[in-house]
Amino acid sequence: LRAELRPYQLEGYQWLSRLAVLGAGACLADDMGLGKTVQALALLVERAARGPSLVVAPTSVAANWINETARFAPTLKPLRFGDGDRSAMLDDLAPGDLVILSYGLLHSEIEKLATVEWNTVILDEAQSIKNRTTQRSKAAMKLQADFRIITTGTPVENRLAELHNLFHFINPGLLGSWRKFQEIFADPIENDTVSKASADSARARLRRLIQPFLLRRLKSEVLRDLPPRTDIELSVEASDEEVAFYEALRQKAVEDIESADSTDGPGAIRILAQLTRLRRACCHPQLIDPDSKIASSKLKVFAETVEEILAGGHKVLVFSQFVDHLSFVREHLETESISYQYLDGSTPTKKRQQAVDAFQSGDGDVFLISLKAGGFGLNLTAADYVIHLDPWWNPAAEDQASDRAHRIGQQRPVTVYRLIVRDTIEEKIVALHHRKRDLADSLLKGTGKAAKLTPDDMLELLRS
Repeated sequence: LRAELRPYQLEGYQWLSRLAVLGAGACLADDMGLGKTVQALALLVERAARGPSLVVAPTSVAANWINETARFAPTLKPLRFGDGDRSAMLDDLAPGDLVILSYGLLHSEIEKLATVEWNTVILDEAQSIKNRTTQRSKAAMKLQADFRIITTGTPVENRLAELHNLFHFINPGLLGSWRKFQEIFADPIENDTVSKASADSARARLRRLIQPFLLRRLKSEVLRDLPPRTDIELSVEASDEEVAFYEALRQKAVEDIESADSTDGPGAIRILAQLTRLRRACCHPQLIDPDSKIASSKLKVFAETVEEILAGGHKVLVFSQFVDHLSFVREHLETESISYQYLDGSTPTKKRQQAVDAFQSGDGDVFLISLKAGGFGLNLTAADYVIHLDPWWNPAAEDQASDRAHRIGQQRPVTVYRLIVRDTIEEKIVALHHRKRDLADSLLKGTGKAAKLTPDDMLELLRS
């Protein structure tokens, strides 16, 4: 391995190696930006002679695995699955080969992949298989491997069902069947009607079960030399026209939902669709009505903020979950002759890496990124500012995106701005963030309770 591991990374490699010898699977759940990839590569180098290994990763991260392997583990042979004759690639595998493929190909090519006796299988950003009912999750369970690893900075994003499924992949049977797990752990921990003593007892028992197989270190605990990160909420004051536009949408949404013909009450999907319309209206009225002449106050605040950031000689990452919202931002940057890079879900893999490399080498002052496509797996330490144009339901997703800049290699303090329109659904989402922290943290630290949004909770967000 051509890398000098930090003490905690060496500890992580040794921990993985011990579990491999013991025949148990591992969940490497270090905080984002602590080098999970290099720890996994160290383990792959040690086990290379045992046979070929497999890495499954999101499309946006696959190129990073190839680059990191070439940089830190040159004795391994990275093979991008999907190029050329796939069957021939699998037939000709040898010790030291490292096959890297996307989750999309995992599902479509599982019948071929399941015939291989893999030395080690790694699921990177393993929250991709958190839902046990998806075809992606079912495909992952069919993989055969001597040692299984999952890496993720968010072992659980919303509910304990996700933790159960991840552990079913690495250590089948450890947490029992889903029905039994739900009865013994999920219901007592997630049900607000259960006594605190019962919830604490269930949480402690679950923590004892998973602790030997889950390693999680936080940046605040192990990176004393990492520069500080400052989070700032920028309150956006909507214009009178925007307020009237938004309020009309909100009232109509409530009326439509309450008048819906449903014996089971308002459906979550119907409410979520209305909430999404309100969130988009907060970004720009034209996202709801393309013919609207109402200007976006959020775009104005963004423009002023970026101007100030660039005037100070800084670079900035800009995230939005709405790709069409980013198009308005692009138009502004081009009008002002501001250089930028761009990445969303439709960006080809090769161009993704080219954009990242260009930005890191100084080509572009702003990097526009869709939250879903670029919220993880990218190293963008050339930026020391981050702007979230719109709040996402889960604060862990935003944190993961912010850590594209606040990670190993960053030498400057990082400032994260969140643009929040006053007196709208966005303020309520931020308030929700304060109440609903990442379930993984509450489980590991033993504080707080898991929370999930019910249709009634969602409907309350629509009401003034």
